[in-house]
Amino acid sequence: MATEHDDELAELLREVRRIEVQSNRLVTDVMAGGYSSVFRGAGIEFDAVREYVPGDDPRAVDWNVTARVGRPFVKKYAEERELTVLFLLDLSASMSGGFGVLSARQMAARVCACLALSAVKAGDKVGLIAFRDAVDAYVPAKKGLGHVLRIVRDCLVLPSGGTRSDLGPALHFAASVVRRRAVIFLVSDFLVPSCGDGLAQCARRHDLIAVRLLTPELAPPAAGLMRVRDPETGTETLVDWSSARVRAAYAARVARWRARHAGELRRANVDLMDVPVPRVSDKDAVARPILGFFKMREARGAKR
Repeated sequence: MATEHDDELAELLREVRRIEVQSNRLVTDVMAGGYSSVFRGAGIEFDAVREYVPGDDPRAVDWNVTARVGRPFVKKYAEERELTVLFLLDLSASMSGGFGVLSARQMAARVCACLALSAVKAGDKVGLIAFRDAVDAYVPAKKGLGHVLRIVRDCLVLPSGGTRSDLGPALHFAASVVRRRAVIFLVSDFLVPSCGDGLAQCARRHDLIAVRLLTPELAPPAAGLMRVRDPETGTETLVDWSSARVRAAYAARVARWRARHAGELRRANVDLMDVPVPRVSDKDAVARPILGFFKMREARGAKR
C-alpha cells in the first residue's frame, strides 16, 4: 500500500512539474513574482495606532481608541515578510468517487501541490488541516520543500471515511489555532450542509478561499439507465437519464446547490475558485482554474 501511494506521489509531482513548465506564469509571474501583491493585506500584522489624517481609509479607524481619546485614530499595520498558507482538505468519502479521469480527492491533491510548491518558492510557510465531520489531522505550517512534500503525500494517503463531511469543525479549528492572519484554501466538493457561521468566523480573521471541486456527474448523461451509490451512506438508486423529467429535476437540484453555496460564500466575504474535475485527460485542468482565479484577484485587488 505504501509503495502504491509513493508511486502516485511521484507521478503527481511529475505532473506538477509538467504543469509548471506548460503554464510558466503560474509560478514565475503570479505565484512567485505577483504572489504578495495578489494577497496584499493577507501578510500584515497590527503595529500601532496613530491619529487620523485626511485621506486615511475610514475602515482603519480604531473605534475603541477613538472613543477613549475623543479624536479619531487609525490602526497602523506593518507588512510581514512571509505568509502562512493553510489547506483545509475534505477527506469525506464523496471526494474519492466520481466519473472523471481523476477523483475529486486526486484533483484536490494536485491543486494543493501546485499552490504549496509555489508558496514555498516564495519563502512562505505551508500547513494542512484534514477533516471529515471533525478534524482528522493537523500539520502546522512550516517552510521547506521536504515539508511541502509531506503535506502533498498526506493529501493522497490520509484515510477517507464514510461519514458525511462537516466544514464547521475544521473552520473553527483553523480560526482558533492559526493566530496570525493567513491565506486559507478550503478544498472540498462542498456536498455539505450549510456552513455560513463557520465561514464568516474564519473569514473575519483570515483570507479564506473556497476551492470547489466540480465533478463530471454534476452534468448528467443524456440517456441510459445507471445504478448509482452514495459513497457516504451506501444508498443505491437506479436512475433513468433518458427521462427529460429526471434530467430537469436533477439539473434544478444542482442549480439550487450551486446558488446556496455561492450565497453563503458571498455573505461571508469568501472568494470562490471553481475547479472542474475533467472527465477525460486534460493537461491544463489544474493550471487553468488557478490562473483564472489569480487573474481575477489581480484585476480586482486583494481583499484588505
